Amino acid sequence: MTAPALSRPAVGSRWPALIMLCLVQFMLVLDDTVVSVALPSVRDDLGFSAAGLAWVVNAYFLAFGGLLLLSGRAADLLGRRRVFLGGVALFGTASLVCGLAQEPWQLVAGRFVQGAGAAMASPAALSLITLLFPGTEERTRALGIWGGIAALGGTLGLVISGALTGLTSWRWIF
Repeated sequence: MTAPALSRPAVGSRWPALIMLCLVQFMLVLDDTVVSVALPSVRDDLGFSAAGLAWVVNAYFLAFGGLLLLSGRAADLLGRRRVFLGGVALFGTASLVCGLAQEPWQLVAGRFVQGAGAAMASPAALSLITLLFPGTEERTRALGIWGGIAALGGTLGLVISGALTGLTSWRWIF
């Protein structure tokens, strides 16, 4: 028995797919930096200690870094699209939990689950891009766009966080 051949996606459907993958990556990277400016407001509202406040940031990075390779392998075995969509759903649900948190532990747990969702979505998205754009030149262009959008997310996270925290509440950054 042979493995099923990967069908090449229609040329017109690749660019909208790349836009969606870039938007998701933008959000995942944005969430790395968006909490930094809001930390004093989070501390005051939820009563975090100084040591506990570090876990708001670290929980995301621990889950993301710890599960990245495992999630990439899961995408290979279970299907890139399935793992990507599962990661996006997990990330979105965890973002809602973070925004609604009433206790410090709820926010830290939500951030950990956000990191897990990001660890699932990010490598699957990268793999999907390499499948959508098989040619060397078009793949290079697509990966350049994806990387540029991700860098923009990291940069804009601080600006967006400041604006949302100042105008509304820290809860809206999630």
